Amino acid sequence: MELVFSQLVALLSALWWPFCRVLAMLSAAPVIGDAMVPISVRVLLSFVLAVVLLPVAQPTVGIDPFSLHGVVATAEQALIGFGLGLAFHMTMAVMTVLGFMVSSQMGLSMAVMNDPMNGSSSDVVSTLLYMLCILVFFSVDGHLVLGGVVGASFKAWPVGAGLPLVSLHSIALNIAWVFSAALLLALPVIFSTLVVQLGFGFLNRVAPSLNLYSLGFSVVTLFGLFVLTQIVRFVPTHYVRMSERVLEMLQQNLKAVPHG
Repeated sequence: MELVFSQLVALLSALWWPFCRVLAMLSAAPVIGDAMVPISVRVLLSFVLAVVLLPVAQPTVGIDPFSLHGVVATAEQALIGFGLGLAFHMTMAVMTVLGFMVSSQMGLSMAVMNDPMNGSSSDVVSTLLYMLCILVFFSVDGHLVLGGVVGASFKAWPVGAGLPLVSLHSIALNIAWVFSAALLLALPVIFSTLVVQLGFGFLNRVAPSLNLYSLGFSVVTLFGLFVLTQIVRFVPTHYVRMSERVLEMLQQNLKAVPHG
């Protein structure tokens, strides 16, 4: 009985490390880490993936999970997993920022609705773009890519080998391209609505009797929606390209880790 209990404790200790990393990654990953996914489902998925990754997630040295070293190792696994999930969450953040910029430029940001995915209020354009990216995420097997990345991370950053500070630093620096990518995608709407507003400004100088606010707001909104329909066609392609860039960044970081 004592032998079986000791083997069970050893198995649970070995299962703890991949469970912490996978749970942290799924908590920060797009779609799966949203508030619309129950925590129980996320924990169950983490447990299943931890069992699958058990052969490649063995610690480099024996670590007691109830010791101070075990607490530090647990924090390391959570930080590594959170960094991996955050890298994929950047692509979804681009679409959210894009929707907010477009709706603000068209005057639709005043109409907000409750967003059950994020647990807060957001504009309609951001929610629609986010739902479109969710469909693209599962159509390109993004959930399988997440599993492959976390499996490769155990080979590059084994349990007990310390934090990959250089890799995490490069992931943090790449957050800047979220805002630049969103701005580049929103430039057509911003420029076109600015031209329409300037045109109405000159028209108001010629015919002051026209009510610029009532007429200009409607025209800018309609023209912005027309340009938005032209942009939405290219959103899936840009989302796939940004996801490929995230994968390339992670692959470079995984290959740059010295082994041995």
